[in-house]
Amino acid sequence: MNPDIQRELIPHDDTLHLIGVLDDMKATFIDAAKQWQLLDDTGRAPASPAYAELFQHAADGQALAHDVVHMTAEFARTAYSTNQAGSTVLTHLAMAATMSSYAVAHFADAAEAALALPWSSERQFLENCMVGDHATARGYLRLTSESLRDAVKELDGHLDFHRSPPTSMRQGTAAPPAPARARAESTHPVTTQPRRPR
Repeated sequence: MNPDIQRELIPHDDTLHLIGVLDDMKATFIDAAKQWQLLDDTGRAPASPAYAELFQHAADGQALAHDVVHMTAEFARTAYSTNQAGSTVLTHLAMAATMSSYAVAHFADAAEAALALPWSSERQFLENCMVGDHATARGYLRLTSESLRDAVKELDGHLDFHRSPPTSMRQGTAAPPAPARARAESTHPVTTQPRRPR
């Protein structure tokens, strides 16, 4: 394969490995967003929120975010993270790392509000904060899964590129076509006839 093309490719085995890891991460974040509930079946916050469970959401979210940040850092250290496909994948991974970190902060805020509820004179305000922060955190989990999904889509397309790189890249860059007038002259050269004496 042309060395210039090779430099633009993420190695095939690395691509497959990344797709598998990111698919698993994506599914984990989707499941967490569905399972880590605060509101009951009627859409109401519990009278006595289990703040230990809410802190667990923050702790588990931090573990998930750590995995994404670690994966992003590892990918950023690879030689191919700066080529066209690699930089696009890295952008999606960086977004996933940011979104997952935001989720942790909001889960922690929700747990803190739940802990203060029994002693607060502003119970309604704190309850609203708790519900809002928890919903926002779950939203960030979903956004994380979407960024991971976008990274997988890019890698899937890259596998197609492995199988069949564009013809222009296989053969090298073609020389630009000559101007129309030049082509006509080269095909039908103009000959100058000597003038007849008068």
